[in-house]
Amino acid sequence: MVKLNFNARIVLLMAIVLMAMSCESTGSTNDNIRPYTNNTYYWQYKGEPVLLLGGTWQDNLFNHPVGLERHLNLLVEHGGNYVRNTMSHRNTGNVFAYAQSNGKFNLDMPNEEYWQRFDNFLKMAHERNIIVQIEVFDPWDLFEDHEAQGGWSLHPFNPANNVNYTAAESGLPTEADYAPAEDPSEHTFYYTVPALNNNQLVLGYQQAFVDRLLAISLEYPNVIYSIQNETGEDLAFGDYWADYIHQKGKDAGRTVYVTDMRRNANLAASDHYHTYDNAERFNFLDVSQNNWMTGQHHYNQIIYVRDYVKESPRPINNVKIYNRHGDEESVARFFRIFFAGGASARFHRPAFRDDFDAQEISTEWGFGLGPRAQTTIRSGRMLADAFDFFASEPKNDLLTERAENEAYALANKGQQYAVYFPEGGNVNLNVSGIQGKLQLRWLNINTSTWLEAQYAEGGGNISLQSPDSGHWAVVIQKD
Repeated sequence: MVKLNFNARIVLLMAIVLMAMSCESTGSTNDNIRPYTNNTYYWQYKGEPVLLLGGTWQDNLFNHPVGLERHLNLLVEHGGNYVRNTMSHRNTGNVFAYAQSNGKFNLDMPNEEYWQRFDNFLKMAHERNIIVQIEVFDPWDLFEDHEAQGGWSLHPFNPANNVNYTAAESGLPTEADYAPAEDPSEHTFYYTVPALNNNQLVLGYQQAFVDRLLAISLEYPNVIYSIQNETGEDLAFGDYWADYIHQKGKDAGRTVYVTDMRRNANLAASDHYHTYDNAERFNFLDVSQNNWMTGQHHYNQIIYVRDYVKESPRPINNVKIYNRHGDEESVARFFRIFFAGGASARFHRPAFRDDFDAQEISTEWGFGLGPRAQTTIRSGRMLADAFDFFASEPKNDLLTERAENEAYALANKGQQYAVYFPEGGNVNLNVSGIQGKLQLRWLNINTSTWLEAQYAEGGGNISLQSPDSGHWAVVIQKD
């Protein structure tokens, strides 16, 4: 019997998967996650528009199988349908993608437990209509050490840790004890692609890893892809892998959705334009680093991106909302994203932890799926059920007597309006597009409760006074 090395086995596996997928009914692709036909700033799934709301306790959910099903059920119970998944091995109990031989990894020997965990996770998410945003290469796995098993010193691709190549043969370093940054580093893991060093030895192993990932993920209709997480590395690296994944999708008869998340929190920084201006390669966007920003500026940057890509509108995702400026600002970021026309919002995981029993504890890193996240997600879903985000657009120009960051408006003119108050307030809203009696419904975001309906006359301006301080939203429509 002929023994195949890891790369050859992956090629064979991909061929089998592609043959199986080619036999499926082409009509089934209509259920796949894709930009909403009637408004491509948003997503649709199973033929219906969908707003993506999320929060989870870890970035690499697949590698935390203990309690995972319960955690996903909790997310869905509170209205969530969106998770992040880095292909990482950072924490106690996580497994690596490769088996070991004599104490070192063998990149020709996949660890089947790693890939089975990945498949099981995608299956559970699919069964619950949860959209998964996969990050293929996370820089935090490839630089300085952190958490129990994260960092380059422990990574299988480090030549000191595998039996497949030496540092001289691979051109890879044995040390990378510095953090990812906004500018390209000297880490040659990111220079393997043909447009840079064309390092065919390491590139072959990178391709084998991505091929195995795609052999599993392309079977599921609920998956989108980010090449990297908050990267400052050379643009050519992201370009190569975006094109590679698109081609694998085409080979499988699928259109896939790919982005590359840049690190700079200034959404007008030069490298961001590379993703904005390449709509076919990067057919959705993720602007999560903007979630370091606060107040009106946080909102303005999303509006800037939305306006910039208006000739080729795509979903603008936010797979991470940080909690570095306090709990109230985290909630405000979540709602400002949607009132700026964003397609997704997810609370970042809490601080590093290996304790399963601490899954729902928020920290300054992020809410995760802690109690405040649960309430906020639930309120977001209640608002989405009552207001048609997909037919609306940001319309702060309809507000008068408004202070900075006081209120944010969405409008489906002549049909519905929604206004969000991060800290309560009093503004005027122009509803001249609707005549007659209007119904106003106030949502207490902090308690996920609707107040009894109020009424006003359309045809002009109405005054909106939030019932109290704190986070409130109001939906206005024809009675």
